[in-house]
Amino acid sequence: MPMAAQPISRGRRRALATGAGLAASLVVRPAAAAEDLAAAVAAFTAGAQTRAGKVTFDVPALVENGNAVPVTVTVDSPMTANDRVAMVAIFNEKNPERGVAQFAFGPRAGRASVSTHIRLAASQKLAAVARMSDGTHWAAYVDVVVTLAACVDGDPV
Repeated sequence: MPMAAQPISRGRRRALATGAGLAASLVVRPAAAAEDLAAAVAAFTAGAQTRAGKVTFDVPALVENGNAVPVTVTVDSPMTANDRVAMVAIFNEKNPERGVAQFAFGPRAGRASVSTHIRLAASQKLAAVARMSDGTHWAAYVDVVVTLAACVDGDPV
């Protein structure tokens, strides 16, 4: 005589649903992070396209500690009153806030170069975007591997 199928308990259903949701979030999350980075850059450029070139984004490719990552952004520009960098912004892919920093340059700035330290939550893509005085935008992207993360909520695992 065959045995009757046991009904699945609510607790087991909830556990199965949670597991399925977690698996789906792991698949969807990297794509969402890339979209968030693109959205942050698009907000800075007011929807204008960015071009590759002019921007040099110096960041170590492998970072041991995400609490203080040194970054330098340099933009190739004559820095004259009519042809200069107006602003440089740094964005990240996975930190809680996509905009890391913005730097404004006046007409008397001698060169367009900034250096700072930033915190990174995990291995991720970074973007440096320069807004020029003529309204064009130039960008550079780098991938950074972080072995010890910063900016994380909750208890470390």
